[in-house]
Amino acid sequence: MEITNVMEYETIAKQKLPKMIYDYYASGAEDQWTLKENRNAFSRILFRPRILIDVSKIDMTTTVLGFKISMPIMIAPTAMQKMAHPEGEFATARAAAAAGTIMTLSSWATSSVEEIASTGPGIRFFQLYVYKDRNVVSQLVRRAERAGFKAIALTVDTPRLGRREADIKNRFALPSYLTLKNFEGLDLGKMDKTDDSGLASYAAGQVDRSLNWKDVKWLQTITSLPILVKGVITGEDAILAIQHGAAGIIVSNHGARQLDYVPATITALEEVVKAVQGRIPVFLDGGVRRGTDVFKALALGASGVFIGRPVVFALAADGEAGVWKVLQMLHDEFELTMALSGCRSLKEITRNHIMTDWDAPRAVSRL
Repeated sequence: MEITNVMEYETIAKQKLPKMIYDYYASGAEDQWTLKENRNAFSRILFRPRILIDVSKIDMTTTVLGFKISMPIMIAPTAMQKMAHPEGEFATARAAAAAGTIMTLSSWATSSVEEIASTGPGIRFFQLYVYKDRNVVSQLVRRAERAGFKAIALTVDTPRLGRREADIKNRFALPSYLTLKNFEGLDLGKMDKTDDSGLASYAAGQVDRSLNWKDVKWLQTITSLPILVKGVITGEDAILAIQHGAAGIIVSNHGARQLDYVPATITALEEVVKAVQGRIPVFLDGGVRRGTDVFKALALGASGVFIGRPVVFALAADGEAGVWKVLQMLHDEFELTMALSGCRSLKEITRNHIMTDWDAPRAVSRL
């Protein structure tokens, strides 16, 4: 079957993967209201395309923290990718490099920072969970730095794991033939089967619930890498992130897997952008499945987007080629959206190119 959009990979992944693994990737917290809303909110934002503009040449390149990439579409951290495909994070890293964009490796990856570095050149960020044992954290950050990772994406919305009922029902645990490779040498790489979610139990045992703003400062004392704060959805926290030295913000609700009934990230984005006032870049993570979604995020002030589930599902369906194709399809759709909206470069995408249901009524300016 010819794949013509990103969503089609999810159907294939569902057929191919064991139920426990598909459910782990696909599900959200509790009622999954936010899971659906992360997608639905995009559909309520409409375009105001400008016509009769020469769009024969379109430039989608951008820079993120000083690194030049081919398009404002990057790969979000998703855990345990070898459950989806034997090559796991290796395949994802190669596809990202081939597409000229950034991959973020999860702390809970089934491949280590050193292994990913060995796949060859590429711009890579490292997502960090802060463990109770700070020596573990320091070691991990140092290893990521040594392996050539360019930034730390600090996940801040997970003092405890959200209630993911599918994982409880399935008694989810990392399959015994896999390990959390970054923690293997520290005897923290295995996950026990439990009466509920093995991951929730593992997180409860290891992840530091006391994590607070002081730790963001502490992290800057152990690494010179820029720190992206991932999991901000309010203007108040955006301002605090800047005050505590964040190099950027990722507006994220953890793929709707943490607190249910938070707004969709595309809905929360503008509040964060307005609070930040251009001081640091703001990125959007969550619900992006189309090039039109990318355009909407940029029109609302994002510097770029991260995609998570589409990568994992494409990986399950077709390995490295699948991940590359997802990036290619989003690239092509976004380029077409720009052309049809009358934008030739990212800086030409403005708030006036979209309308949202929270906009004030628009007076037409007389020319």
